[in-house]
Amino acid sequence: MSSMNFSKYMTDWLYGENGYYATYKNIGKSGDFYTAVSTSKFFGGTIAKHIISLVDEGFLSKDGVVCEIGAHHGYFLADVIEFIYTLRPKLLSSLKFVIIERFDDLQEHQSNYFKESFGDVVSLTHYKSLSELKCENAFFIANEIFDAFPCELYYKGKTARVDGHKVEFDQDNEWVKSKAEKYHKDRGEIAVGYEEFALEMVESCDKFEFMSFDYGEMQARPDFSIRVYEKHKVIPFFDENIKRDELFAKSDITYDVTFEHVKDAYEEAGVDFVELKAQMVTLIDMGILELLEMLKDNADEKIYKQELEKAKMLIMPNFLGERFKMIKFRKV
Repeated sequence: MSSMNFSKYMTDWLYGENGYYATYKNIGKSGDFYTAVSTSKFFGGTIAKHIISLVDEGFLSKDGVVCEIGAHHGYFLADVIEFIYTLRPKLLSSLKFVIIERFDDLQEHQSNYFKESFGDVVSLTHYKSLSELKCENAFFIANEIFDAFPCELYYKGKTARVDGHKVEFDQDNEWVKSKAEKYHKDRGEIAVGYEEFALEMVESCDKFEFMSFDYGEMQARPDFSIRVYEKHKVIPFFDENIKRDELFAKSDITYDVTFEHVKDAYEEAGVDFVELKAQMVTLIDMGILELLEMLKDNADEKIYKQELEKAKMLIMPNFLGERFKMIKFRKV
């Protein structure tokens, strides 16, 4: 492996020809990590309830686009559609469902899953990037996308270079340094690509709401957060015992999102920042408890209790509820 900047190394690790995300992976108990999607269908259900509220308030047209970015299995959007069918079935025939997915392998898995789940009732359109999508009105949703952007590593004025999986802080990079100074970091991760992503979204759609859930805080944390997930074990990237050559492209690599950087990227692109709040608060505000009450009234008690326990994981502060945040933007 030749010498390269860290963002290239991380891109190869996650998205290279044999990268971690280039092929279908299990998420959840049998995978390397949990997500809100793998935990409970009521995550997608609550988003469905929110989409219906956007239609009712007139922000999203009945023939608008519902687009998930980076869908992996396709479970999340499928859960959203299942709940729309339960709550407002007429919308299934008018809304357009889209997934942005760069990998052919994952597109195929998603298409097959939708075919098995919905037959010909729901049509799914794929695009490899937001730049291919052109629409007037949309709701964009993403789960854990900003922590999967490549990043540069910064330490006291120097940017990292990787040589044979070994990290050296010996590069001068003015763009990285300016971002580090802006977000008051003397060490940590500087995400690469947020600005371009925000502009792509703006150019793809005239009027939209974008909601994303991710792990992080508004202000940058004062240290490195970059880590590897392997079979639910968290390995700090700078652990002296880490075997990067063995983990490369076979495990997930991620870091905490600095939401202030995301906010700035979207505002610079002319999009309004609406709010940032904990996943727990977001899901409760959008009606997850009302959905669970509906299940209680209409389902077997055993099924209700099972789903309640799963849903609790989404909103419990010590699991996903507090550390995960929701950030929301609108372009009008």
